[in-house]
Amino acid sequence: MIQRRTLLQSTAAVALGAPALSGLAQQAVTLKFHTFMAPQSNVWLTMHKAWMDKVEKDSGGRIKFEGYPAMQLGGTPVQLYDQAKDGVVDIVWTLPGNTAGRFPRIEVFELPFVMNNAEATSKAYWEYVQTMAPDEFKDTQVLALHVHGPGMFHTKEKLVKTADDLRGLKVRGPTRQITKMLGYLGATPVGMPLPQIPDALSKGTIDGCVIPWEVVPSVKVHELTRFHSEFEPAGGALYTTTFVMAMNKAKYNSLAPDLKKVIDANSGMATSGWLGKVQQGNDGIGRKSAVDRKNTIHTISAGDAQEFKRKARLVEVEWVEDMNKRGHDGKKLLETARALIEKHGKAGAAPAPAKKA
Repeated sequence: MIQRRTLLQSTAAVALGAPALSGLAQQAVTLKFHTFMAPQSNVWLTMHKAWMDKVEKDSGGRIKFEGYPAMQLGGTPVQLYDQAKDGVVDIVWTLPGNTAGRFPRIEVFELPFVMNNAEATSKAYWEYVQTMAPDEFKDTQVLALHVHGPGMFHTKEKLVKTADDLRGLKVRGPTRQITKMLGYLGATPVGMPLPQIPDALSKGTIDGCVIPWEVVPSVKVHELTRFHSEFEPAGGALYTTTFVMAMNKAKYNSLAPDLKKVIDANSGMATSGWLGKVQQGNDGIGRKSAVDRKNTIHTISAGDAQEFKRKARLVEVEWVEDMNKRGHDGKKLLETARALIEKHGKAGAAPAPAKKA
């Protein structure tokens, strides 16, 4: 009789879906995170892994990650966004600018001397996309949008003190707007993804590159160049680059409601600002790598920066015209981006709470 009652209870539990057991089993999910950054890079260690660890913890271990840095799942950095869109992987972190002209409205943040600091500019970038370009990344579930700290020059044989010093130098740029800027400054611009920099410097394909301090050690730029030219903060930041952390939409929609909430709580403006703050916070580590090698570091004064600004302004003019031709109000987009950067900059650059990471 006892056996029969136990059997009936078990049958009833199956009929009701055994919520206490099968619900948990259904909610467990493993997500593949793919990016081009090297496994020893600050971005991978202090941003990507930290974010994944936070999500795993918040989900009680029901969301787990398989992390694949350095394009370990195949393809090229240019293909990353489509890998998320098409479900080849679940989450990617990449540069929208890898695919020139595909995400034109967010290029406003890559225009010369537009950013102030990475945290404020990242928050502005998130708000701008929500309000001015909500369909820019419509093919994916966008988790975060951010920028890096101030970009600068790193050269092999010639120190850059003025814009004229760039004449004849082949300089790598990461995106369409930044390579345009290099051209207007007098350099011969060479567009290429970050992982190609070491080989290009070694072979003489390029004479230098523009990247922020933070990423210098991961691509050995402190070893492959001897000169570094940064801008005095009062003169503004030469440029920054936009990033997107995006998730496959179908995968996101397949998550249990409570797990969606975990992802949502680790997405958005606070997470975007945190990523920008952490990335710029690592600039000191990159700079120290050059100091330790006794490389030459030159600071371009606010006064000397004016010539760079004057020559680079054509990039801004052309971008506004390009937006107008595409049916957007270029002037309004630029003014909105600047106003948002100023707003979030004035709001202060207080660290995002750990729970928002």
